[in-house]
Amino acid sequence: MIHLVRSPQGVSRTTRKAALCLAATALALTALPATALPAQAASDPLARYHHQHLDWKSCVRGQDDTTGKELEQAGAQCTDVTVPLDYGDPGGRTITVAISRIRATDTAHRVGPLLLNGGGPGGQTLGDPPWVRQAMKDVGARYDVVGVDPRFVGRSTPLDCHWPTGSAFRSAGFDRAGFDRMTAFSEDLAERCRQHAGDVLSYATTRNTARDMDVIRAALGERRISYLGYSYGSYLGEVYTTMFPARVERVVLDGVIDPDRYGPRLLQGTEKANRHALEGWASWAAARDATYGLGRTRGAVLAAVDRVQAAAARTPLRIGEHRVDEHVVPLIVFNGLSQDNDSAYGDFAQAMRDLLRAADGHRVTASPWLADALAFLLTGTDSSYGSVQTAILCGDIAAPRDPEVYWRDIQRARAQDPLLAPVTNNVNPCAFWSPPRERPTVIRDDLPALLVNATGDPRTTYEGATAVRRAWPSSRLVTLRGADQHAVYGVYGTPCVDDTVNAYLATGRVPARDVTCAARVP
Repeated sequence: MIHLVRSPQGVSRTTRKAALCLAATALALTALPATALPAQAASDPLARYHHQHLDWKSCVRGQDDTTGKELEQAGAQCTDVTVPLDYGDPGGRTITVAISRIRATDTAHRVGPLLLNGGGPGGQTLGDPPWVRQAMKDVGARYDVVGVDPRFVGRSTPLDCHWPTGSAFRSAGFDRAGFDRMTAFSEDLAERCRQHAGDVLSYATTRNTARDMDVIRAALGERRISYLGYSYGSYLGEVYTTMFPARVERVVLDGVIDPDRYGPRLLQGTEKANRHALEGWASWAAARDATYGLGRTRGAVLAAVDRVQAAAARTPLRIGEHRVDEHVVPLIVFNGLSQDNDSAYGDFAQAMRDLLRAADGHRVTASPWLADALAFLLTGTDSSYGSVQTAILCGDIAAPRDPEVYWRDIQRARAQDPLLAPVTNNVNPCAFWSPPRERPTVIRDDLPALLVNATGDPRTTYEGATAVRRAWPSSRLVTLRGADQHAVYGVYGTPCVDDTVNAYLATGRVPARDVTCAARVP
């Protein structure tokens, strides 16, 4: 998913990853073993990667490796795939990409590998095969379900700029002084990346991740792969199928990004969907005022949120050891709006109750969800996540370099949504980044894929999914109507969506027409 502030309710159901604090100078230099290559490989500059031997092992790395233990319990094994750092110099420096695999058990009807990407960009997917295999039900037995930590992510030669935060994104706040602070903040993050990872930054791109996927395909000994991508993973799927159209079997894109809207400012235009999600949550919280005390009406709950933001602008709120200011409160709100279910709504409501008590001057110990969000935003624990996410966004497509462009956009959008527009339109480190090494991918104009999106998705809006559907007439769109939900298949829990996706994975045939599914009735 798109986790500009990473959410504990993300696509992955595994435990949150531990931060990996390795400087760029510690990136591994690996060498491929000498291998006898087929004669036809002589003309292939990537032959030594395509024909490498994969050493499958246990996924468990140490006593506290919850992800590895969950993979092992599900019957998965793990290995590292060696890929070039620079595909323009395949004989040069190499890095490794970590993958996991639950093998097909119905070998008589085996389709092949299904590669996964859970989004981010920068999210780990290595731990996802167990729950995806479960969501696939019977058809899962026909696939090798393969999780991939993309280059520089998680176990794959991680990149870390040593940031004091896990996210480059902030609100611009209320005035020009706040915007100027965030401009300086963004410039500092960009400079830290140049200092700590400057030799690899330009190779953290979606096009290179797609190239890595094709090396994985070849190293697995497969002519074709199928693919399931969520959110940013939908854009990765669009790029892979454009670059390697003959290597694609079945493709599911959930939380669909319009490639014409992708880039460092991909949240621009999502204000309306996020406001709708915020209002839906406020109605839910108002019906539970006895539990959360945020107000008895939707308007009262929304007013409480605004009161927290105003208080944080006057004096940063004290939450345990953290100080929460006007630049962070809207990110907490934004982070609470990607999942449409009671558990996620309850976590967010508890967080707002904590913030409201702090705004009233009480000493507050953060509830678990809020504590997690604040550690992510206000400490360097997850520096590697924000570092690689930003490197990919900046490395794919150039951003405006003049801060005044962002300031004007914020001022125009502020009237419609003074809380969230200063987040979605704000300056970020890409304004201070080196230009991309390659031009953006021109996505092919027809893809026989199955697209999945909720009408109220606050991250990858429904308008993006319908735009892609129009561009690709041979695709079909599965719509979840009436839910403010980001990521649907296997996550939201509606049989209508899950059964449609599984039927496609079983047959390779998209439905005869688009499918609309109703959200759960509360």
